[in-house]
Amino acid sequence: MSDAVREPITVRIREACRITGIGRSKLYELIAEGEIETIKVGAMTLVPVAGLRAFIEARRERM
Repeated sequence: MSDAVREPITVRIREACRITGIGRSKLYELIAEGEIETIKVGAMTLVPVAGLRAFIEARRERM
């Protein structure tokens, strides 16, 4: 990999909210509805960045 800034492949809930601008309650609602994928690692919930991008892109295409 290059020395360029590397993007994580997953983020925690707080970071997912920050980078998307979606509130915590709404994000959990979208997760419960199956709109946004999560990965559980022990007690930690991770959100794939690619899934966030796909969700946002799908919403953009609806407009």
